[in-house]
Amino acid sequence: MRLFRSLTLLTMLITTLVAPTAFADDLYQVEMILVRQNTVPAIVSRAAPEDWAAGAQRISPDSFRTPSLNPEVEKLTASNEYTVLLHKAWQQTLGEEASKVAISEGTEQFGQFPIEGTLSLKLGRFTDVDADFWVNKIDANGLVTASERLKQESHTKNGQLNFLDNGHLGLLIKITSLTAPAPRPVPDVIPD
Repeated sequence: MRLFRSLTLLTMLITTLVAPTAFADDLYQVEMILVRQNTVPAIVSRAAPEDWAAGAQRISPDSFRTPSLNPEVEKLTASNEYTVLLHKAWQQTLGEEASKVAISEGTEQFGQFPIEGTLSLKLGRFTDVDADFWVNKIDANGLVTASERLKQESHTKNGQLNFLDNGHLGLLIKITSLTAPAPRPVPDVIPD
């Protein structure tokens, strides 16, 4: 009988260690900066599709937050190497199911914006990020005549600033838990 209990405990221990950790939906702050790298030639792609936000939810206006990466934006702006195209911060719940939001900037004309795109986030050991953004030229009639596209997937580490490089366009993104305790700072001196 004792052997049976030991085997049962061993099986439970192995199952606990091997089973993937379940992540409950939790509240996070997402902050992103879309930049154009001026030293890299622009790649003009086909015009952005009319259904650019298909399946994505708009971010509720009361979910937007004051950005915290303003010092980084100032550094990028001071440099001639980058042009900041978009800087937004908001809070949303993230979990094991992908959550897709639509983000836009500028005046809407016939359902299109000068800057538009989607950001799909899925929480795991790292956060899976799928970014799809369009920087559009819109003519006097409100039609998109040319677009630049950033299409990038990445596994980002939460709480850290991550850079998704897509040639002439890049995306800085930081995803921070609003419910988990902040990590303790690393001490300057480690005692013996």
